[in-house]
Amino acid sequence: MPSRRLKTKKNLAVTLKAVADHVGFTPGTVSAVLNNSAASHSFPQRTKDRILAAARELNYRPNFFARTLRVKRTFTIGVITEEIGDAYGSMVISGIEKHLRQRGFFFLTVAHRHDAKLLESYSHLLLERGVEGFITVDTSVTQAPALPLVAVAGHKKLKGVTNIVLDHRTAALMALKHLKELGHKEIAFMKGPASSSDSEDRWKSIGQVCRLLNIPVRPELTLKVEGDTASPELGYPYAKQLLSRGEPFTALFAYNDSLAIGAIRAIHEAGLRVPEDISVVGFDDIVSAAYCIPPLTTVRQPLEKMGEIAARTLLDRIENSGDYSTEIAIEPEFVVRRSTARPRAQLLRVNKEKLLVSAKA
Repeated sequence: MPSRRLKTKKNLAVTLKAVADHVGFTPGTVSAVLNNSAASHSFPQRTKDRILAAARELNYRPNFFARTLRVKRTFTIGVITEEIGDAYGSMVISGIEKHLRQRGFFFLTVAHRHDAKLLESYSHLLLERGVEGFITVDTSVTQAPALPLVAVAGHKKLKGVTNIVLDHRTAALMALKHLKELGHKEIAFMKGPASSSDSEDRWKSIGQVCRLLNIPVRPELTLKVEGDTASPELGYPYAKQLLSRGEPFTALFAYNDSLAIGAIRAIHEAGLRVPEDISVVGFDDIVSAAYCIPPLTTVRQPLEKMGEIAARTLLDRIENSGDYSTEIAIEPEFVVRRSTARPRAQLLRVNKEKLLVSAKA
């Protein structure tokens, strides 16, 4: 059947019916092909090629709202994160975007910055926008959601929630065993802020591993970090505070890479060297961890992969309602770079002298 030429004004939107008239097929057939539905699989390839070519020629753009009304779906999910642009969250969201793009879904992102009222307000706003489910990133979920929800770094067991969690005990064992095998006995710790959803579980795991390996956790060498800035500038003043105490230590295990990178600067400014005087271990393996000076030894979370898993899990739950996994465990890796080394002989005495001088300065 010959194609029918369609005369349209330059700025007039081309409808599905217009494409159907152009190629001489029904709107239902054209819709099935353009949406790659199951019904289109029985059509000859030459039919599908003609329809796709006509859509390109006419610059056809699907009407999102018409499709939404027709199928009663928005193909949109809400992503709730504590901050947009931080090294941790951006890698997770990159994985989310990658999978959603492949599946033809759109997402709306909001950042609550640990403001409970803002979190509640944004959750309602996303519901009003018609999202079909939620993914949260480093956000503490405290009540059962109205829609399917997948929580990256989620720890509370709630109805309707699938938690994607790292094996923190294995992660702590990797890091602390590495330091102990190098010969470190006096290890300082930077605990994560209460606002971060991983803080409690990670610190609990570190305590368990320290008892297993007979590594002392000394209060004078332990700092609890507070603040919602996910950047090295948060770790810098806390590391200066730790150094000002004058208590000697040969290694520092930081809650995350950003804190570790900030700590390295503070250590250098105190006249000490990493790793010659103090070894430093981070957590996450954000992009900058491999490029700071020295490159950071760290526990790697496969952050982008975790984002992909979160998106795939949520879409599977949306499209196949029924039983679902309440928890998906992710295994960490340990990446050894140049921020850790064996402590030198007499290092504790040397460090103590340097720290005392730094504290008086």
